[in-house]
Amino acid sequence: MPISLLSFSLVDAPVTKEEARKILERDNYVCQYCGLDGRGSFENALAMRVDFVVPRARKGKKDPKNLVACCTPCNTIKGTKVYPSFEAAKAHVLAQREELRKAWEAKTARPKARAAGA
Repeated sequence: MPISLLSFSLVDAPVTKEEARKILERDNYVCQYCGLDGRGSFENALAMRVDFVVPRARKGKKDPKNLVACCTPCNTIKGTKVYPSFEAAKAHVLAQREELRKAWEAKTARPKARAAGA
């Protein structure tokens, strides 16, 4: 059972391992936001989670209709905000991922090598 870092007390896990496995299998181990294939590699498998479309922090229920397979980065980006629809949440997550990718590329860009003989 996880420990709440705010109260240092034990808290219930949002879903059991069996519930999570059922959702991941239903969604074929594919992130429903970005399409990451959780079966594509060991690293991808480690990143897979179950997301509450309407977050528990916003009274989202532990109902299979409110649960989707999700990778950790998309889950983090989505956060606890409530969206008008799943499609709106997905659009937000994908737009944020693209902004983060562009910022990362700008910061990690390597200077182009000089042409031979220049």
